[in-house]
Amino acid sequence: MDFSDILGEIDLRTARITEGGRMEKPLAITLVTETHPPELNGVAMTVGRLIHGMRERGHRVSVVRPRQQANETPLADETLVGALPMPGYPGLRFGMPAAARLRRLWRTARPDAVHIVTEGPLGWSALKAARRLGLPVTSGYHTNFDHYSRHYGIGMLRPVVAGWLRHFHRRADATLVPTPALAANLAEHGILGLRVVGRGVDTRLFSPLRRDRSLRAAWGLAPEQLAVLYVGRLAPEKNLGLVEASFRRIARHVPSARMIWVGDGPARARLARNHPDHHFAGARYGADLAAHYASADLFLFPSLTETYGNVTVEAMASGLPVVAYASAAAALLIDSGRNGLTLPPGDAEVFMQTAEMLASDDELRTRIGGAARNSVLPLAWDAVIGDFEAALREAIGRRSGAKS
Repeated sequence: MDFSDILGEIDLRTARITEGGRMEKPLAITLVTETHPPELNGVAMTVGRLIHGMRERGHRVSVVRPRQQANETPLADETLVGALPMPGYPGLRFGMPAAARLRRLWRTARPDAVHIVTEGPLGWSALKAARRLGLPVTSGYHTNFDHYSRHYGIGMLRPVVAGWLRHFHRRADATLVPTPALAANLAEHGILGLRVVGRGVDTRLFSPLRRDRSLRAAWGLAPEQLAVLYVGRLAPEKNLGLVEASFRRIARHVPSARMIWVGDGPARARLARNHPDHHFAGARYGADLAAHYASADLFLFPSLTETYGNVTVEAMASGLPVVAYASAAAALLIDSGRNGLTLPPGDAEVFMQTAEMLASDDELRTRIGGAARNSVLPLAWDAVIGDFEAALREAIGRRSGAKS
């Protein structure tokens, strides 16, 4: 028998040997997402990491996403669909339904699995198309959209949005979530096939070594003065009023402190109007973003709507002491008092007191910041990509087993 007959479709250049001695062929995966780099948000960053990591492992990854600009030309591995602006989020667009187009695409080039990152109209149409063709489908639970509703004056719709999310994820073969706590919460609401696939952090990019005295000088700060930092969307659901109130308390005891805001969003104009003495850096990327983290001294993050919160981990990797509520990544990664400070979710007074205390204690900030950095060093993206691949292969195996 010819050796090539035994190998079949396996490409020796990319096939890998498992610990049990079994050869695994590369996968053909399609990611469907409403957000994608260079958009600046945690989901887009995670999408970029998954695509890059899977390709590095030898897999064929194609992407279906909304057109970000009217005249945008897709890459060879991309399918672009029509898009409309997302209400309340200038610069972000949601994809229009494309079920018929995706069915034609996937009949011609059938992927091994479809991973749907977001639950918008494009995601729903992809789910329907994949189900129609009998393709394995995994979904990602990245955003608590139902929690957002009350921040945009439509709180009465929260049960409807929550039901819509549950229905979507129940139709997937597996739903990938970033923390065990979120998995437990979704399981209570009847979502099955949950798989924890965490998030990584680039500790070479986000590092205390990127502290920049010239950047701090541009903020109007001398080396010994305190820079208090927030990074993320400037939007109502991020609980930014508590950042403002906490900094007012800090400034009473540390008058030379300055508040630094990194990010953009619908709340920026109000914040800038109310706080002309604060520094608004806008959206930052890559090494520039990393320098903003490392050049600060204290990180405040009071959001209660996160499924994970990548900025928390980036701040910790940058050697910053973090004050956050005990939820999402902060609850998972922070041992309060050792490598950060977490508070009971929703207790604004304790949050402000803690921020004020930490701002006034240079030695404690240094100790906690060093411990924060050390505690996230093991969070390599390679391990996360491995978990993601394993979840996809498991879903593919279950779908194959159901057919046989």
